Amino acid sequence: MELKGVNFSEVVSSMVAQILIVFGNTKAAKTRLIKLVTKYPESYIGHKLLAKIYEKEGGMRKAIDEYVKLVDIKRNDYKSYFKIADLLNDLGQKNEAIQMLENLMKTKPDLYECSILLGELLCEQARFKEAERVYQEALKYRPTDFNLYYNLGIVYTMLSDFQMAKEMYEKAADINHRAYGANYSLGQIALIQGDLEVAEKYFKHSLYGDLEAKAYFQLAKIYVLKGEKDIAINFLNKAIELEPELLSIANQEKVFAGIKEHITVSVKMDHEILEEVGEEGKENKYLLALETKAREYLESTNSLVRDMNEKYVKQKVEKTVDKIFEHQKQEKEQDKGKEENQKELGSN
Repeated sequence: MELKGVNFSEVVSSMVAQILIVFGNTKAAKTRLIKLVTKYPESYIGHKLLAKIYEKEGGMRKAIDEYVKLVDIKRNDYKSYFKIADLLNDLGQKNEAIQMLENLMKTKPDLYECSILLGELLCEQARFKEAERVYQEALKYRPTDFNLYYNLGIVYTMLSDFQMAKEMYEKAADINHRAYGANYSLGQIALIQGDLEVAEKYFKHSLYGDLEAKAYFQLAKIYVLKGEKDIAINFLNKAIELEPELLSIANQEKVFAGIKEHITVSVKMDHEILEEVGEEGKENKYLLALETKAREYLESTNSLVRDMNEKYVKQKVEKTVDKIFEHQKQEKEQDKGKEENQKELGSN
C-alpha cells in the first residue's frame, strides 16, 4: 500500500476512529484522530473526521479550523469552503459568511447550496437587489428549481414589484402544485390588485397545512367585499377555530366591522403560542422568517390599498357634495341678482 502512495497508518487510524464513532465513543475517536493529524498534518481524512466530531459537539470554532486545514490541503474542496461560511453564519458572523460565499460564487457559480444561503443572508440584511441577482444567476444552472422561483417571489414582494413577484410565485406553483405558500402569496397579490375572483381561487388552493386558517381568514374578507356575509361569517369562524389568535386580528380589521358580532367561536385569550423549529426545519429558519415577513408585508400593503381606496372614494364624494353646494350657491346668487335687477327696472 505504501508503495502505491497509500499511508497504511492513516487508513488504519481513520477506520478505527470511524468504528469508534459508530459505537458512540467519540472521545476515543477524537484522541486517535488528534494523534493522526499531529503525526501526519496533511491527513485529509483525519482533519475531515475531526471537523465532523467538533461540529457535532458544538465546537464550531474548532470545526472551522479543521475545515480551513481541509481547504489548505485540497484547494478545490468547495464543500469544505462552503461549510466554513455556514458555520460562521451559525456563530453570528454574517458579514464574514457573506464575503466567503461571494468569493466562492466567483469560483463555483453553480454551487446551489451557496446560492441559497447567500440569498437568504442578503435578504436578512434587507439587501434584496443583491439577493435577486444571486437567485437569477442560480436559475441559469437550475432553471426548473422551485426554491429559487419561490425565493425570488419573496424578494420581489419585499421590493414592492408585485407583478414580478406574481410571475415568480406562478412559476413556483407550476413546478410544485402543492406549493401552498406560493398560492397564498398569489392570493394576497390578487387582493392588492383588486381581483377578488383570482384571489379566491388561489386562497382555496392554499387551504392545507399551516396556512389553512389564514386562507379561511382571507376568504372571509373576500366574501365580505363581495357582499356574501353568511359565507364570510362561516369562513371567519372556521379560521378562528383553527387559529384562535386570529380573533384579535379580526377585531382590528375594518373589513369585518359589519360581521364581528356574529363571531360564535369561544376562544381563551390566555393561551400560549409556542414556536418550535425542529432539526429538519433548522436549515430553513431564515427562509421561514422571511416568508412570514413577506406575507405580513403583503397584508399591510393590502390594508393600505384598501384604506387609500376608501379615502379616495370619500374624497370623491366630498368633492361631489362641495360641487353641488357651490352650484346651489351660484344659483342663489344668480337668482338674487335677477330679483335686484327686476326691482330696479320696476322702480324706473
